[in-house]
Amino acid sequence: MRHLTVAATQFACTWDLPANADRAEALVRQAAGQGAQVVLIQELFAAPYFCIEQHARYFDLAQPAEGHPLIAQFQSLARELGVVIPVSFFERAGPAFFNSVAMVDADGRMLGIYRKSHIPQGPGYEEKYYFSPGDTGFRAWDTAYGRIGVGICWDQWFPECARAMALLGAEVLLYPTAIGSEPQAPGYDSQPHWEMVMRGHAAANIVPVVASNRIGTEVAPEGREVTFYGSSFIADHTGQLLAKADRTTEAVLLHRFDLDTIAALRASWGLFRDRRVDLYGPVATLDGRG
Repeated sequence: MRHLTVAATQFACTWDLPANADRAEALVRQAAGQGAQVVLIQELFAAPYFCIEQHARYFDLAQPAEGHPLIAQFQSLARELGVVIPVSFFERAGPAFFNSVAMVDADGRMLGIYRKSHIPQGPGYEEKYYFSPGDTGFRAWDTAYGRIGVGICWDQWFPECARAMALLGAEVLLYPTAIGSEPQAPGYDSQPHWEMVMRGHAAANIVPVVASNRIGTEVAPEGREVTFYGSSFIADHTGQLLAKADRTTEAVLLHRFDLDTIAALRASWGLFRDRRVDLYGPVATLDGRG
């Protein structure tokens, strides 16, 4: 039997950038000390969520993947601890900018990069100003402990992303994220919806899902603020919650999965056998007609 212990983490970020990286490292060490083999850190954890407002100076935070000091730090950590770490970072690629994840294997090798496919745009989440739509396509990687798919935040709302990763053989889906309050709708709470849609991806694809979100209130220079609601969680292959953090507290969550047993159940259901790809043309259009 192949077993995999996954961990979700959450913490608050500040403009003390070295402290953010060190905090993330400390949580990875804590998770690894409890037996985690794959540790998920939240989206863009190197800094506060600068996308709350549009300011050109934040492009200075982006760096190329090759030689990126944050990636190098977590490559060294992965090698030391023998854990898999998807590293979320702001990528500069020539004249382009991407919201990316570098998949770091347990021996410290970078297996590749996924660039966020779906880019949101709205008050408090001004990502289209900063990021081009990802051009890597959806990815799943063979790591030391299993085949893993990673989507990034807004990707988590799209069933096509989860299904594509499952079709690519992902045995676990990971979603680093940064989401909280809506500045234009202060009474609206998206947390239950956010959680439920990912639990639905787990159930529909019969694969576990892990989500890591940040906590804390962050205030942009012009005064707009977002309170991130944490609630990081691990759901099993039927969508049932196994572990969940609260909205305000730094946390490390763990769960151990039997990948072979889940794979056998997935095969027995026939969900992938019975797909009707000949009927799914409307999904590949914007208006359902094409």
